[in-house]
Amino acid sequence: MANINNVPEFIFLGLSSSREAQGVCFVIFLLLYTAIVLGNLLMVVTVAASRSLGSPMYFFLSSLSFVEICYSSTTAPKLIWDLLAEKKTISSRGCMTQLFFMHFFGGTETFLLTTMAYDRYVAICKLLHYTSIMNRRLCAALLGVAWAGGFAHSLAQILLIFRLPFCGPNVIDHYFCDLLPVLKLACSDTFLIGLLIVANGGTLSVISFAVLLASYVVILLHLRTRSSEGRRKALSTCGSHITVVVLFFGPCVFIYLRPSATLPVDKMIAVFYTVVTPLLNPVIYSLRNADVKKAVKVLWVRTMKIDEK
Repeated sequence: MANINNVPEFIFLGLSSSREAQGVCFVIFLLLYTAIVLGNLLMVVTVAASRSLGSPMYFFLSSLSFVEICYSSTTAPKLIWDLLAEKKTISSRGCMTQLFFMHFFGGTETFLLTTMAYDRYVAICKLLHYTSIMNRRLCAALLGVAWAGGFAHSLAQILLIFRLPFCGPNVIDHYFCDLLPVLKLACSDTFLIGLLIVANGGTLSVISFAVLLASYVVILLHLRTRSSEGRRKALSTCGSHITVVVLFFGPCVFIYLRPSATLPVDKMIAVFYTVVTPLLNPVIYSLRNADVKKAVKVLWVRTMKIDEK
């Protein structure tokens, strides 16, 4: 931490300098963050409490919902608090901590989405061997790999930032500590570090997206031999995951497959992948999945009966 001790805190410019706009944004983001936590928590509780949702697909889905809560919580509470603050500051250690956990949970989600694609591949292309292949031990191992991969990715990113000297200015043109805006404040040549950071995050996003794309190409080719009813059911189970993948990787590809200069639109894209996507995921999976909707209803009825007693 010695390199950033000369800058004890960083100042955020935030989303807007208008007090009226900040007041409106405070209400909106407070409601959105509450919905994120409640929606994803409902998914976790529903999967844990429902015997009908005991397949690996729902095991990974509940893990994804938990990661979404953690991922959104690295930025949303600070954003909401700063919308009411006169001066939007964060300590240098707090900034580095926010950077680490954001990329930790974001990397974990990337690996988890790739794992879920593999689960769909086995379920559709190797249906007769699905239960023997996707056993509890393998599911736990894949989940562990996802968390370990996210940790390794984040550690590599944060170590690159630790090496840089910060001596001022300390104003970040963003509403949270993101890599590229923080990189602009360093007091040394950051071209190589910036290249390594973009290569790390970009390689992870592009390779994961390519693996996901390849898995679904194989699935679609395999479905040509299925009946129309079989294709409809298979595509229904994959549709939600494909939608979530596009929503998650779209902003990532935009951020990393372009020059390292920050753009005004980056803040809006950041709002999308830190707030909007975590909110949409439980909605997409619940609305498109009859088993989840049924399990939620059963859980609601069971809860109401307990309250009546």
